[in-house]
Amino acid sequence: MKISSVALALIASVSVDAFVPAHLAFQSHHPTNTVGFTPTALGVATSSTAAAQSLGLQNPPITLFGKGHGTYSGSESEAKALLGGKGANLAVMSSIGLSVPPGFTLTTECCDGYCNRWDAQLPEELWEEVVSSVKTIEDAMKCEFGSSTNPLLLSVRSGAAISMPGMMDTVLNLGMNDVVCEGLVKKSGNERFAWDSYRRFLEMFGNVVLEIPRSAFEEEIDDVKYEKGIYEDSDLSATDLQEVVERFKSVYAKNNLSFPQDVQDQLKLAIGAVFRGWMGDRAIKYREVENIRNLLGTAVNVQAMVFGNMGDSSGTGVCFTRDPNNGENTLFGEFLINAQGEDVVAGIRTPKPISELDDAMPDVYAEFKSNTDILEKHYGDMQDVEFTFQEGKLYMLQTRTGKRGGEAAVKIAVDLVEEGFVTKEEAVLKVLPEHLDQLLHPRFADVESKEYQSSVMASGLPASPGAAVGRLAFTNEKVVENKKDGIPSIMVRDETSPDDVEGMYGSEGILTARGGMTSHAAVVARGWGRPCICGCNSISVDEEKGELTVTMEDGTMKVFKEGDFISLNGNTGEVLDGKQLVAPPAISGDLKTFMDTVDEIRTVDVLANADTPNDAKEARKNGANGIGLCRTEHMFFQPERISKVRQLILGDEGQQESALDELLIYQREDFEGIFKEMDGLPVTIRLLDPPLHEFLPSLEDEEIVSDLAKQLGSTIDELKDQIKESEEVNPMLGLRGCRLGITKPAVIEMQTRAIIEAALNAIDAGVDAKADIMVPLVGKVEEFRVQAALIRSVAAKVFEERGQKCDFKIGTMIEIPRAALTAHEIAQEADFFSFGSNDLTQMTFGYSRDDVGSFLPTYLEKGILLDDPFVTIDTEGVGQLIKMTVENGRKVKPSLKIGVCGEHGGDPRSVKFFCNEAGLSYVSCSPFRVPIALLAAAQAAVTKD
Repeated sequence: MKISSVALALIASVSVDAFVPAHLAFQSHHPTNTVGFTPTALGVATSSTAAAQSLGLQNPPITLFGKGHGTYSGSESEAKALLGGKGANLAVMSSIGLSVPPGFTLTTECCDGYCNRWDAQLPEELWEEVVSSVKTIEDAMKCEFGSSTNPLLLSVRSGAAISMPGMMDTVLNLGMNDVVCEGLVKKSGNERFAWDSYRRFLEMFGNVVLEIPRSAFEEEIDDVKYEKGIYEDSDLSATDLQEVVERFKSVYAKNNLSFPQDVQDQLKLAIGAVFRGWMGDRAIKYREVENIRNLLGTAVNVQAMVFGNMGDSSGTGVCFTRDPNNGENTLFGEFLINAQGEDVVAGIRTPKPISELDDAMPDVYAEFKSNTDILEKHYGDMQDVEFTFQEGKLYMLQTRTGKRGGEAAVKIAVDLVEEGFVTKEEAVLKVLPEHLDQLLHPRFADVESKEYQSSVMASGLPASPGAAVGRLAFTNEKVVENKKDGIPSIMVRDETSPDDVEGMYGSEGILTARGGMTSHAAVVARGWGRPCICGCNSISVDEEKGELTVTMEDGTMKVFKEGDFISLNGNTGEVLDGKQLVAPPAISGDLKTFMDTVDEIRTVDVLANADTPNDAKEARKNGANGIGLCRTEHMFFQPERISKVRQLILGDEGQQESALDELLIYQREDFEGIFKEMDGLPVTIRLLDPPLHEFLPSLEDEEIVSDLAKQLGSTIDELKDQIKESEEVNPMLGLRGCRLGITKPAVIEMQTRAIIEAALNAIDAGVDAKADIMVPLVGKVEEFRVQAALIRSVAAKVFEERGQKCDFKIGTMIEIPRAALTAHEIAQEADFFSFGSNDLTQMTFGYSRDDVGSFLPTYLEKGILLDDPFVTIDTEGVGQLIKMTVENGRKVKPSLKIGVCGEHGGDPRSVKFFCNEAGLSYVSCSPFRVPIALLAAAQAAVTKD
């Protein structure tokens, strides 16, 4: 078994102070920054300010919580930045009178120091503060850390400012050794409890601190259970557990390690391990996936242990104050009798639903229900709570804002307003863009159909809602490989662990044989909107063979190989054979109520990028206020149309005129359909923009070239020569946009006629058609003047021919830096601006969007770029050009309508910039992202200074 250099560094170590993990050369993944608030801001009993000064910290390194501590007077956001979410919430629970085991929190500043300045060691000044703080726990619990007669055990847990479930480290029962175990037997009178606590500590300490694979311990305990004929860990006797302890010690020996019997050494090493975990691969990957940045690190919470494994009057559980799947106002959680916390979340045992706690321990349940009501009232949100009851006494171990799926997020937000807990503005901030994204994803079309019902093979716990269809994958690596190849994956495991984060994120859905509704797989899947089914007892997973065996209802078995298709219904917990039919969602019920609230609050319009009547219909259904970009070239790619475009480009004069006549019919028909769908709303139509070569066939496509040659009456060789002559060295900077319109005015004449005639036809049909004509790729005002004059001339001819008129506007895309710099000139001529943020980004950076993949991952990894600038707007560069354009354009025309129609229009962080800093009139995005942009616009309005 291979052990990391971290563990090897401990071999024969004689001084904990000298412990520096060999493989750690800590490099900050963020600038070293500080938390700028005063030591008294929290109002929590703290360690000395002298220690902070000595350590180079802005705040005392340690705060206390528990009875008599945690008086809370400062900002909760400041507290979370310094104490982490867990530490801040422990302080809050203490302050509002809940029963919290005493403890203390080492701040996130300490983590920053450990990882970046203290050479991965705890300075002596800090260690003295830790020892002093342990004494406060001893006084509160009337126990002594390391005592052979009255021992105190501790838990050591991480807790960053932003919840990262399952990504960080925990060590329970710290302080156990051979002598303490014997003392715990005498003190508790419960021999089994003491030895069970010891074996748990040996496993967790070995895994988290020394990096011994957990499987090495699991193999040993599984062997003991097999030899004893036992299935559950809880069935092991005290004698059995003593044997497990000895076997666990042998795991250390097999890896050339010795278990530290000194409890002070244990504590120092465990604190260091939690700090190291912040820079561990899985934590870094999670932060990348969740776009978590600018945090100092994790806090460490050291807390007195309370024991759920002291017999049948003890237990532990995890509970959400509302259902995180559908948002119903009912407790949703699980508990285990005679167990510790990791048993519930790790899926080692299948827990019981929280409702059964009312039968098993009615007094505990009643107090717990009262506590959850208090917490919801205090935080104004659904909470995720961890608790333990020891011999009938309830302890609250943690609370945090609960992760939830999209359906639940919307319902909870709506209900909290109706229940008077929050305002509409506060409710809007409780729904994330990804929540709406989940609701906008397809679901299974007809779950009542015979075809669907006959495909159901097995069922488990519906841990995260939604529909998933994909090929079986049993490893992280396979999911990642499939994703690169565009293959959807269903990740199937016995149970997931934090090491599976990359595969879980890349999968369409997750299926596990073990685990409950609050297991690691369930919590992470809900947070990411991945459908998930846990605890599916009728499946057997053989990862080595790459096989999934399903025991059917009639007892027969069906074997699936890696790569076979299955489907998951996360709403019902059903596992289905093959690829099931999915259907699009609809905006109704709570979602409709929520989106109405969003519309009340937002201050900018959200338009859609739509190129067909069907796109326009979808956009309007999703709440779009019009069309911000209709790309006319996208109307040309149907086979019968593209042949006419090719005729226009390569044909003689007569053939070109004929092609324009036919294209006019197509375009007019499309525009008329779009106007009808957008009745009363603006439709912004961009004139032909891309290089003409994009419409030409490949020289290798002999059949198309041959057909086109016949159409044009030329030879294949002559046509190939024409195609070659049309090629450009750098086509994206060549003959495209307004340059094409200026050199080939007949194209613009045709498009303008199609737009104006379509508008007039729509008006005749009773439609309020609002046409905005947009000239692309303008760099000089003279270019715009030439195109605008041509458009007005054609419109005048059509008006004269038809004997009627309609209003229309002429504007331009700002996508060339020179246009941004001369916006004051262009604004004198244009009716509106729309930023083509894709091209503006491309030309500002000098990056080819099509080729950026060759270096962008390296730039992101090295921190040269923090985001893909084609996904999230570059506020420092491109953003400054946008702000300059808006300012200078509105100096000329104060009411100038200015929007953005690039891909950034659907990115929530970009939308916030466009609304709050750039002052745009609207954003425009894909029809399917309209609700997300609407939400982002409302959230921007709420958070605007």
